[in-house]
Amino acid sequence: MARRPEVFVRALSMEEGRKLQRVTRTAKDPVKLRRAIVVLMSGQGQAVRDITSLLQVSPDYVRDVIHAFNERGFAALDPKRKGGRPRTIGEQIRQRICLIARTSPADWGITAYATWSLAKLREHLLDRGTVVAISRETLRRILRAGGVSWQTTTTWKASTDPDFITKMHRILDLYDHPPTDGRVVCVDEFGPLNLQPRKGKAWRPVGRPLRQRATYNRYDGVMHMLAALDLATGKIFYRIRDRKRHREFLGLLKVLRARWPGEKLYVIADNFSPHRHPRVRAWCADNQVELVFLPTYGSWLNWIEAEFAALRYFALNGTDHRSHAEQNAAIEAYIRWRNARARPKTGFATDSPIRTWTHYPPKVA
Repeated sequence: MARRPEVFVRALSMEEGRKLQRVTRTAKDPVKLRRAIVVLMSGQGQAVRDITSLLQVSPDYVRDVIHAFNERGFAALDPKRKGGRPRTIGEQIRQRICLIARTSPADWGITAYATWSLAKLREHLLDRGTVVAISRETLRRILRAGGVSWQTTTTWKASTDPDFITKMHRILDLYDHPPTDGRVVCVDEFGPLNLQPRKGKAWRPVGRPLRQRATYNRYDGVMHMLAALDLATGKIFYRIRDRKRHREFLGLLKVLRARWPGEKLYVIADNFSPHRHPRVRAWCADNQVELVFLPTYGSWLNWIEAEFAALRYFALNGTDHRSHAEQNAAIEAYIRWRNARARPKTGFATDSPIRTWTHYPPKVA
């Protein structure tokens, strides 16, 4: 059988050669990169068999690329991908599937189970004739493309406070416009601080998570942290006590009062009964301390809650302290580290929908 004649790319100009070199250095598409290398090697005088050996492609592929470049130039380097097989399930049916997936089986008279799995949803779609045939993988992809995902059910506790909006605006105004005659301080209790192994996250070799004991005893009881966040400096001040009665809360207020003498304190607190104790109210009235109470079920308006979340994540999660002294030392070390890097607290929930509320929403998604 006679040998096929060699095929070479047409003569390349200097500018075309430079452009081919740029493509081979910068192309991210592997098809375009491979075609550019074929053309460049052919332009350097290398035969088809040499290009085939280097790139591990067929001789016909090399010849087709060279012929295409000779006919269409650099446009032949760009892959012309097709859209693939047309969809067998139309857009209207896909929307219908996503709608059904967001319903409950009870809505269709199914009492045997309370939630859909992919297999049960597929069976339901086939029984109703919504689709003729569909695999679980196709169903999963349709739901994902339609923005329907498998999520844990959450709860929302609606506030019953008739003055919710008034109280919320009062707190937001203190956050946005700190009073010139004093400072705003957010207070709350954190705990209970019990001794137990706590789950957490850590960088570990794949498949080898850090393990902790599963059984433990609570012989040493619990403790409580009473803390205050000064918005002017961003620093946290705290006390750890055995209990969290009005005596302990009043003790924290006295410490804050002594720290900033001569300034009025605007103390934001929730409706925990020790905060409203008559002795606490009487002392505050006599010592330039104004208690600003959060609306009922509105603890998320207390700026210190975010600090508690960080404290739990960085100081407690993933630990297994065997004594309160050891655990309290870990908390102290974190607070000391955090206060050294504290900045004034500004810009509370600036983009949140609560800024536009004129009445309490009946439902919050």
